[in-house]
Amino acid sequence: MESQSPNIRRRRLGRVLRGLREDAGMTLEDAAKAAKVPRATLGRIETADARRLRRSDLDSLADLYKVDSQTREAMHQLAQQSKERGWWSNYRDVFGGQALPDWEAEASMIRTFEGLTVPGLFQTPEYAAAVFRAGRAVEEEGVQRQVEARMRRREIFNRIKPPHMTAVIDEGALRRLIGGAEVMREQLAHLMNLALRHHIDIQVLPYAAGAHLALAGPFRILDFPDPKDQPIVHVETAADSLFLERPEEIDRYSVAFGNVQSVALSTALSAEFIENIERSLGSTE
Repeated sequence: MESQSPNIRRRRLGRVLRGLREDAGMTLEDAAKAAKVPRATLGRIETADARRLRRSDLDSLADLYKVDSQTREAMHQLAQQSKERGWWSNYRDVFGGQALPDWEAEASMIRTFEGLTVPGLFQTPEYAAAVFRAGRAVEEEGVQRQVEARMRRREIFNRIKPPHMTAVIDEGALRRLIGGAEVMREQLAHLMNLALRHHIDIQVLPYAAGAHLALAGPFRILDFPDPKDQPIVHVETAADSLFLERPEEIDRYSVAFGNVQSVALSTALSAEFIENIERSLGSTE
């Protein structure tokens, strides 16, 4: 059974309740008071920030908005699904509070720009391990757990309807010898194999492209099959993972991605470019 995203279910429930309140012409304060639900609680439910959803609160809101039995049941179903835990919940030590795999589980399209490393979903185990070690004195057990979690993320490509992924990878990420020549050769060969899949497009952004709109750093944009489920932007920092949802933020990153994609090499030329780098590594031995 394919994983579902609790976060998506939380957002859908919040959207439904916010729509019902607005249709009723009520402010957040008015609705909270009339339904005898704390204002802060109702606010968190509508913004999908509530992790605990009480059945009694939903029933009170359903009564207030005078919804039919079908809508009431749908509300409870979304609340129940939002509590379910995906495989990533077993890796809270790796992913932290809000996990990227939760969003990837139902994404229909992923657009990613990487300037420093090969995208995580494209990494081989050996390459990923070298990234996680990164010159630090770390316990090997911890490294292997991170690698295991990263490899589990790749299972979304085995779905009946896998997400379409478009990756723009900076030339520097392909030339950086992470893990040594042999690890890089295997990683580049893996990239070329992935590029043969109908749902994966890989483009190389060469040094010659010069300045572009993504110089601030790597990011990914996730789109979902239901148009009502708005996209989300993921930006990873040294300290945390940021998930951006405001329309102006999504627009800004969409423009940036469009820019780097337009100045990157075509998929065909990118495949040749990657193959040439792989050959150059082989000739150094």
